[in-house]
Amino acid sequence: MTPETLLPDTCAWIDFFRGSQTPLAEALERGLVQGEVAICGVILYELIQGIKNPMEELLFLNASQAVKHLEMSAELWIKAGRLCADLRREGHTLPFSDIVIAILALEHELSVLTIDTHFDMIPGLKVAKG
Repeated sequence: MTPETLLPDTCAWIDFFRGSQTPLAEALERGLVQGEVAICGVILYELIQGIKNPMEELLFLNASQAVKHLEMSAELWIKAGRLCADLRREGHTLPFSDIVIAILALEHELSVLTIDTHFDMIPGLKVAKG
């Protein structure tokens, strides 16, 4: 993978914090070292709600401060709704969180680092598999 700014999906962060030697975890580690990682609120939410103890939460919150945080604007919420509607017309239903991740990645020209294949259905979205 060439150096590019990544928006790692929740699955990549989980692999990374578990110490897994997966392509996702390794790509996320490279991105962190290069300063080429961003995160958004929905990923923060998904990770925090799954953390089982306060030490893990503290470790994650400290790590998350080292990356760029992306926020949704009113304009991006509208784009997200339109993307969801377009995909549904094509017969695809994606999770709300993944629509938000995709819109932020498209807006900021980032690659989503994930193993979830449904991101491949989103026109123009760059997807990195690790």
